[in-house]
Amino acid sequence: MKKNFDNLYEKLGGTYREENGHFIPNVTLPKQTDYRIGKYGRMHLDYIKSHRRGRYATLLTEGTLNARLHEIDLEANKMLETILPRLAAERGIDENLKARDMLRWVAEMNNIKASAEEIVLREVVLV
Repeated sequence: MKKNFDNLYEKLGGTYREENGHFIPNVTLPKQTDYRIGKYGRMHLDYIKSHRRGRYATLLTEGTLNARLHEIDLEANKMLETILPRLAAERGIDENLKARDMLRWVAEMNNIKASAEEIVLREVVLV
């Protein structure tokens, strides 16, 4: 018993399949890119899944989620590459300090890395 649906979906070329007496639209998501997603892309994905569900659903249904996460990851890493040397220079952390006091140099570098990552999170990842 096949029903004749006369609606906009069919007029636009949509089709249905019958499963257990129910007509289900044949809908698939568009193809997405297959980039490897790094740390910051995954963090952004977790953020939008939890706090920006509409944006997540839109990116997913448009087929641009993977590409956007890849862009976020690239942008975050590029920003880190520019911030880390600048912060190190501002705080006087250089090769001389590394040669004189390795433990202090490691502690200072870890501190500026944490500061730089906080900046990247606020400006790129959690937006």
